[in-house]
Parts: sequence; structure tokens; C-alpha cells
Amino acid sequence: MKKTGSQIIVSTLEKQGVDVIFGYPGGAVIPLYDELYRQKSIRQVLVRHEQGAAHAADAYARSTGKVGVCIATSGPGATNLVTGISTAYMDSSPMVAFTGQVPTHMIGNDSFQEADIYGITIPITKYNYIVKNIKDLPYIINEAFYIAKTGRPGPVLIDLPKDIQVQEIEPYEPEIELNLLSQLEKDYSDKIEKLQTLLESAKKPLLYIGGGVIHSNASEELRKFVELTNIPVVSTLMALGAIPNDHPLFLGMLGMHGTQAANYAVCDCDLLITLGARFDDRVTGKVNTFASKANIVHIDIDAAEIGKIIKPDLSIVTPARDALRSMLGYGFNREAGPWEEQVKKWKQKYPLKYNKKSKFIKPQYVIECISDVTKGEAIVCTEVGQNQMWAAQYYNFKYPRQFITSGGLGTMGYGLPAANGAQMGNMDKTVWNIAGDGSILMNIQELATAVNEKLPVKIAVLNNCYLGMVRQWQNLFYENRLSGVDLTGNPDFVKLAESYGVKAFRVKRSADVR
Repeated sequence: MKKTGSQIIVSTLEKQGVDVIFGYPGGAVIPLYDELYRQKSIRQVLVRHEQGAAHAADAYARSTGKVGVCIATSGPGATNLVTGISTAYMDSSPMVAFTGQVPTHMIGNDSFQEADIYGITIPITKYNYIVKNIKDLPYIINEAFYIAKTGRPGPVLIDLPKDIQVQEIEPYEPEIELNLLSQLEKDYSDKIEKLQTLLESAKKPLLYIGGGVIHSNASEELRKFVELTNIPVVSTLMALGAIPNDHPLFLGMLGMHGTQAANYAVCDCDLLITLGARFDDRVTGKVNTFASKANIVHIDIDAAEIGKIIKPDLSIVTPARDALRSMLGYGFNREAGPWEEQVKKWKQKYPLKYNKKSKFIKPQYVIECISDVTKGEAIVCTEVGQNQMWAAQYYNFKYPRQFITSGGLGTMGYGLPAANGAQMGNMDKTVWNIAGDGSILMNIQELATAVNEKLPVKIAVLNNCYLGMVRQWQNLFYENRLSGVDLTGNPDFVKLAESYGVKAFRVKRSADVR
């Protein structure tokens, strides 16, 4: 039996285990949407802007560990996905984006709603395709999912000319021949031995963990390793939740927005074991002064990250979980000593703090209340800016895949559609979006998606009538010249939410926050 391209796409998605798609239709994807209408196993979520589709698919992937899927039509529909695809790329989130395209014979003629989304997305995808022969379609879709989730995860784009969606072929089961794991080191036992030697001679070891720990599902191995070796841990933004915040050896986030204890430990350590992290500039500051007293070990799944920013003394190209299992199997063990006592003193002496006697509602207090009321169990999505950093600092994370935020790209407008995507993948869990009044407006239309899909997301808008992070920098570094940051004229958020059918409250007193 022959099948159309659209039928092949849908049946392949079903075989890949896809249960939800976030999208927005248009002329170039009507055949695909018609086929989605006919099937019953995949839930369609109609977003209200294509950027919302990409962010929702991204957060669905981060919170579940599955591959997220989004669809947009050609031209402006496809280009509206670009910010979301780039966000997923920077944070290594597995996603497959389908875009419509004008028929193959019209490509290159500046046809209505034509854009070279293949060329546009080359720098921001792990791989991308334009399907010009329907015979290639089954292979391309299966390969795209393999690429998105194998090795270092990332987004893949498939551009679908409209004629490909309606042409017919006899379907077949393709065999994927790629080996994206070929760059990984197969036997690194000698390096594990060298690492053990470095650890035995170190007086002040420190473990610096990144998002790769969560991507490789290594949290359990990480906890065991930390408790066997008594090595203090610092985390990037993307690794929050990989080890519980209240673990006695966890010092918090390092870098620009990190804790004093974490940053003091990095400055003073003599061995820095970096696991699934990439030495982001928000972490390192001046590279030549970062961990300047330490031997540096870099363990990462992506060979391209080794030595890219900081040259390590020892490196292993392998997933974080595999490295931890090797170290656990090798019998790494270490007693706590003066170093652990020192970092604990830093942690006690320099806690995160704010003015708790202020007559104003402090945003840190709001987040502490959310953390307490949810018992630290909620999935927390954020927008970008001060709201994001306060959420990272003051929510008491317990689990991996619990903190969903735009790290590398820093995308304002991420949080609300991300909360929708995370809720869709975790209907049994509480999902919060912590937002600023600037970011929330960038994709506020996704309230309609939440209402239409009956998604019980909760949203806290920290409304200070400013672009808070930019204002903070202007205060600190630009002699308080506040340029372009006053958000006077913002809507009444309570009325705006109610217009979408969302219950809304305005809180004016600290006593009412909880």
C-alpha cells in the first residue's frame, strides 16, 4: 500500500513514540495537518505563536527526557521558530522541528511565503534537511530523531515542500547507519587512574557540574560519587537539581550570579573536576584567572568543548554518567578533612540574603514562598532576567529536570510557553512559571494555549515596571543612566489574564504572598 508523505510522517512519529506536537498551521503544512486530524495517538497543541511552539517542545523535552516536536508553516511561520530553535541549540535540548516549504519546483523563485529556512538554521541546529525526494523521507525522519537524542542532544530541522507531503511511495523501514558516538573514548581506564592519582594528591578538590549531568541522567551516580569522595559541588544554571540544594556538600551556583561560597571554592581549589559543563563566560569571568590554582579535569560528551575555552590538564570524552560509573567502579574514596570544613564555613558565613524587613514585597521572598508551598517539588520554568536568577537562587530544587530555563541564549519570553510544554509532559506535577513584567509580555498570547488545553500552570509575575536586569547593570556600570528600561504603560496583568479566562490576583502586601 502506498502512503503519502504526510502519512509517512505521522506513522513515523507514532513509531518514535511521539505523543504530543506543538504547532501552528499554514498553507504549506495543510496536508500534514489534515493527516494529523485523521490519527488519534498524537495530541495536537495549537499554540498562538510559532515561537511558543518551539519553546514548548523544548521544555517538554527538557522535563521528560524525550524528543520534543514542533511544526510551523513556510516563510514567516518557519522564521518565527528560529529563536526557539536557537534556544534549544544553546542548551542542548533534543527537538525535531518540521517546517512547511513551497513546492520543490517553486523553490528559489521568491514564491509567496518562501524563506530559506534550511540555510537560515544551519548555524543553530545540530543538523537540518530539506526533503527534495519523497523516497528519502522515511530515512530522514528516523535519522533526525537519532541525531537529536544521541550524543550531545540538540535540535534538528526538517523542511517539507508541500508537494512532498502529498506525493506517494511504498513505505519502508530505514536502517540508520550513523554512529554519532564514534568520537567517544571507549577505553579511558588509564585516565581514570590518573584522575585518582590527582585526587589522592589534592588537598582542595572541587566538582563543577553542568547540564550534561542531567542530559545523561547521571544524578544518582553523582550523589553516590559525592558521598563516597566528600568532594564539594558547585553547579551551573543548567545543572540545578542534579544534586539536591540542601545536600551538605552542595555550595550552590558558581559564576556571575552564584554564591560566594561556590566562587570562593573555585578560586581556592587545587583540583577542579568539570563534569558535563562547557566553561561558559557567565561562569568563568576572566578565563586566565578562573581556578588559577587548580589542575583542571574536563569530562564532556562533546569533543569540541574540550580545550575550547580552558585547556585542561586531563580530559575524557564520554557522557557524564559513564564517567561517574567508571569512577564508582574503580573504587574512588576519600575522607572529609579541613577543606570540607572550610567550604562549609563559607556556606554558613555567606548565605544568600535580602532585606526581609522591607516594606515592599521582595521577589526573593515570593520565590521562597513558592518553594515552601510546593515543598520544593514543582517544575519551575522562568523567563530571563532578574526573575530567572532569583528563581535559581531561592527555589529549593530537589530533582533533575525540575528547573527549565533559557541559559545559553537567554531568551526573554521563554517561560510561559515552556511552562505549557513542561506541563503537557508532566500532567501529574505542579508547574510554575516565574516571570518578569518585561519577559511575560513577549509570549503572553500563550495564556490562550494554556486555557484551551486545560493546562494548570501557575504564573508569578514579579512586576517592578522595569527591565530589571538591564536597569541593574545601568545602575552598576553606567552611572545610573536608565535608558530604555522603564516599562510604564504595561497592561493591567490581572485584567489581561482574566480576558483570557485565567484566574488572577494582585498581591500588594508581603503578608498575603503565601
